Amino acid sequence: MGQQPNELTPSAGPWHRWGYELRQFREARRMSQQALARKALIDRSHLGRFERAERPVPRAAAVALDKVLDAAGALVRCWDEAERDAPQDCSSPVSRAEATAHGANLRGHGASSMEPMALRAFGQASSLDDDADTVVVPARILGRIHFVPVPRRAVLASGLAGLAATAISAPAVAATTELADMVSPFEHFALLRRTMIQTDNLTGPRHVLPALQQHLTHLVSRRRASRGTDAVGLRVLETRYEELAGWFAQDIGDARTAHGHTAKALDASHIAGDTNLTAYVLARKAQLAVDTGHPVDALGLASAARRTAQPGSRLEVIAVLHEAHAHAVLGEGGQAHRAYDTALLLLDRSDSDGVWGSWLDTAYINTARARSLAALGDFEQAAAGFDAALTVLPSVYRRDRGLYLARAARAHAGTGNVTLAARIGRQAVGIAAETGSARIFGQLDRLDQVLTPAVGEDGVAEFRFSLDRIVLHPA
Repeated sequence: MGQQPNELTPSAGPWHRWGYELRQFREARRMSQQALARKALIDRSHLGRFERAERPVPRAAAVALDKVLDAAGALVRCWDEAERDAPQDCSSPVSRAEATAHGANLRGHGASSMEPMALRAFGQASSLDDDADTVVVPARILGRIHFVPVPRRAVLASGLAGLAATAISAPAVAATTELADMVSPFEHFALLRRTMIQTDNLTGPRHVLPALQQHLTHLVSRRRASRGTDAVGLRVLETRYEELAGWFAQDIGDARTAHGHTAKALDASHIAGDTNLTAYVLARKAQLAVDTGHPVDALGLASAARRTAQPGSRLEVIAVLHEAHAHAVLGEGGQAHRAYDTALLLLDRSDSDGVWGSWLDTAYINTARARSLAALGDFEQAAAGFDAALTVLPSVYRRDRGLYLARAARAHAGTGNVTLAARIGRQAVGIAAETGSARIFGQLDRLDQVLTPAVGEDGVAEFRFSLDRIVLHPA
């Protein structure tokens, strides 16, 4: 007599409901868990825990399962609803018992689509529970570069020790008793934030994010112990720390952490009652949405940011810029260009209080438009835009230079000038290795795909070789 399947409780929460839907589709297709796991390239034990809402479900796993089960997108839509409806502090579906057993060693929904395959390729049993010390790194899998969580020891064994680094020596964070003696905790944490922004411009976020998160923990402790205007000021600063942490996480390819910090920033901005902060974080959420493949969501978020921003402020300009690029990614060229024209007009009329968008100028908007031109396939104009941006970019913006170089190289490749594209691409490879920026790696991956058929052209083989040297190659 066969074993009775565990009873599911779809009413217990969003992830229980998702697990229930998964089982319903599986049983309707008359598939065992073992057969489904094999077809979807997912560990069999994980699949059972997905159904019981006992393990975090990567979105990519939902996509793979939806495809194998021929669910016509139903499982993906249900996953999106569960992600949206789950409480922020309980976003990972996990049983109370397992939470006790594994503690912080749980990965969330933003994990790469290649996570199970990558871990198996590095000799793991497809389980992050087996190795708590993981880092998100670029790896070439099935011919493409993906950012995947990999055990640090596997990265070190590969010889790419630079990818295993997650923090430089950070100034020791003061103990709680020392924090209590500060004359101005707000100025202390504000100075730390400015310092980390400057460091990020030079070295990239991989080294800075852990230090920022450490300081954020102490900032929150100090804010909770404060009252009155001190608490309000620290709450505002906490919002900006969370937003910055989200930005750093996004730039190292850790989408789940980026979404988590940015969501907390939005909550904190509402609690602080600061509409400027709320507008800024909404714009950042729009940027994150389009960069993680959800341009329609980005349009809604950018529109909300513009409604929240004060008319005539630079925050309004920022919102319109994110709206413009979302249109471009959707292939809506006319709407994208109208939005960029609107941004230039708003910038000309906007205030310049030096707090929000002090970096905004005509050159910045033209560079943003160049990115959208590339998305629309107008590579000639895009290449000209990036070439112009590189001539005026200050040398201290090392990571941004790498990104502009990579985008310029991709644009030149689109025009057919593969030799120039390869030469510029090699310059970007060096900065990608220094900073670990997922945005640079993403552009280099696209460039690599375009140049592959032209491997016999001058410089193309050298570019591909240099790129291969800085990414992991699973066995």
